[in-house]
Amino acid sequence: MMINRLVRHGAAVVGAAAALAVPLLVAPPALASVSGALPAGTQFYTPPIPDGAQSQIAQLTSSGDKADAALISDEVNTPQAVWFTGGTPTQVQQQVRQVAQQAAGKKTVPTLVAYNVPGRDCSQYSAGGAGSDAAYHAWADGFAAGLTKDQKVIVVVEPDGLANLPADCPSAYANPGSYPNPAPGTATAGRIADIKYAAQAVAAADPSALVYLDAGHSAWHSVGDITRRLEDAGVGAIQGFSLNTSNYQWTPNLSQYGTWISDCIAYTTKVASGDFGSCGDQYWSGGPANQWQGTALSAAKQWSDTAADADANTSGINSRYAQELAGTVPTAHFVVDTSRNGQGPWTPPAGKYAGDPQTWCNPPGAGLGARPAASPEPSAFPLLDAYLWVKTPGQSDGQCNRSVPGSTTDPEWGGITDPAAGAWFPQQALELARKAVPAL
Repeated sequence: MMINRLVRHGAAVVGAAAALAVPLLVAPPALASVSGALPAGTQFYTPPIPDGAQSQIAQLTSSGDKADAALISDEVNTPQAVWFTGGTPTQVQQQVRQVAQQAAGKKTVPTLVAYNVPGRDCSQYSAGGAGSDAAYHAWADGFAAGLTKDQKVIVVVEPDGLANLPADCPSAYANPGSYPNPAPGTATAGRIADIKYAAQAVAAADPSALVYLDAGHSAWHSVGDITRRLEDAGVGAIQGFSLNTSNYQWTPNLSQYGTWISDCIAYTTKVASGDFGSCGDQYWSGGPANQWQGTALSAAKQWSDTAADADANTSGINSRYAQELAGTVPTAHFVVDTSRNGQGPWTPPAGKYAGDPQTWCNPPGAGLGARPAASPEPSAFPLLDAYLWVKTPGQSDGQCNRSVPGSTTDPEWGGITDPAAGAWFPQQALELARKAVPAL
């Protein structure tokens, strides 16, 4: 039932700069404000242990490897999300209700992921989704109906749904050039409307729900580009957005990126309507603090205002927003998936692969990241609501082949065929646990 999915791509969308020049067609709604949404010390829901993990723990224990068995046990007994990926409206209603009731009984806050939008994942490893926009709306209504009014829950809406729009897909499914301001009736316009509908359905059914539209990660879209997509999908009427779902980017980079998106939302809705091109981003770091001498930031390094390397120093971008906002206060909140980013993103050896090395897909050397926590950095990043484990660690991203022509095996895992997306991957599960930062 509840499979996980993957996040791909590490480059900015081609043509984004041109897209940013297009003005908004309709003014966005006022931003929602949920104060004290997730106070420090919030206890998050832990779902039942996956079958594959139970088998691995039993096998390790019976072989005498109690230390590794304990690592896997700690990994799966850490709070993490529950994914809802299909079924009828009635079925998803029942499934959501069951999890919500279990979480309420344990006095915990569950993280729920809605992942059933038509054409999801560009019809690749995690392909699927509802058969039409109308079917998706009915499914979203069922999802929302399973919630309990006034129960605090976290809902992440459609991982990759906005970051990987149909117009971005390298296939016949795409509508090239249909974004921004996609023409009514196109697949891209339908995707944006679907996500907006689902978020609003959840918010209406449970006003205490914290709803986040997924926004990719810090090594993907420019700030202005993803902000435009979030605004088109109605981010101003909900709690905010989520980052790094199923990916591996450094937490400091994501915290900076999320703050810039919130800054950009405030700027383009309250200061200069639709001026997405003036939003500072990771692809050029110029600003008052560095005399506008910018460069692209490196995803391989951890960013900060005090970093010695120019390609990791964020002071220029932050000073640019301080100047542009001139006292306007951003209010869009965000959450970060830290489930597998303890070791940061994988950089393949130079020249090893001629094609796409699929750095997003079961990369070697990854480790579990920071444990779920509410309001983890209130001083440095006050709009960061939580670190969450949205991806289920130990579940495969898909059957990666590193783009080797004609191959169905993964050279980074000894030439095996990786498990299908969402299936338990014992070797990776153990490596994630062994390389966790902080350690389990």
